[in-house]
Amino acid sequence: MIRVAVITVSDKGYAGEREDESGKALKELVTELPGEVSHYEIIPDEKARIKEKLTACCDQLKVDLVLTTGGTGFSPRDVTPEATLEVIEKRAPGLSEAMRMESLKVTPRAMLSRAEAGIRGGTLIVNLPGSPKAARECFQAVLPALSHGIEILQGKTGECAEEMK
Repeated sequence: MIRVAVITVSDKGYAGEREDESGKALKELVTELPGEVSHYEIIPDEKARIKEKLTACCDQLKVDLVLTTGGTGFSPRDVTPEATLEVIEKRAPGLSEAMRMESLKVTPRAMLSRAEAGIRGGTLIVNLPGSPKAARECFQAVLPALSHGIEILQGKTGECAEEMK
């Protein structure tokens, strides 16, 4: 079972002015991994706060996967990708590219997404859009690769697993 943290980045959600439908959608979708949400939180669009939560999920909670939703657009307050890039050790651009590619089949606005994905320690971090519909679509786009990627990252398959034998 993959341990997942879902972090919604939304000023309005944090202030209680908007219901977090994207985070709720992701919490339901992780069962398809199969996964379970071991941490869920709504935080404001503040770079330092995002970095703090991402780091804590990876280093203290040691979840396998962190899914963020929100803060990936062009708004001045959208800083989730920048925060993510500052905490990851390696980028995983194929995931972001796949999400944009699939989203472009639905809307030309998908090319405005600045979502990132990367690795910190034994944790994969993936930024998803803040719209519930777009978050679902993007999650479905990368779902076929997530479990295998996490297994490789943790040395459960691939060359690392062979070396451990």
